[in-house]
Amino acid sequence: MVNITINNLQKKLPIPRKRIKNLILKILKGEGLNKSADINICFTNNILIKRLNAKFLRLDRATDVIAFNLSDKKTKPPVLADIAISTDSAISNARNFNTAAGYELLLYVAHGLLHILGFNDYTKAERQLMRKKEKEYVNR
Repeated sequence: MVNITINNLQKKLPIPRKRIKNLILKILKGEGLNKSADINICFTNNILIKRLNAKFLRLDRATDVIAFNLSDKKTKPPVLADIAISTDSAISNARNFNTAAGYELLLYVAHGLLHILGFNDYTKAERQLMRKKEKEYVNR
């Protein structure tokens, strides 16, 4: 069973809950992990995400998405995750990349969940694979 909880702690952007839930289900199915998951997503602003980044990752700056994998590392399923997403970053990046803020939000959801599922973006090759998967899932 897949449980998805969406918390909206901001007022700048509408949150397309159904699209987000469908995207998460699509990614879990595409990556072969659609049997058991409990995923919490929180949409917030740069102030709160900066606090989370400082507290948990020791980085004193805002970011677009932070993903916390709460799963037992030894046994993959079930997937347990908390993902925080900054709508301020989505708005800013939408301007920079000439996209819609809602599209950026979906990319962040995909990005966070892919991190939870074991994908990284430390090297150029990892970043390319991550971007490719994000776009494939969001644009499907």
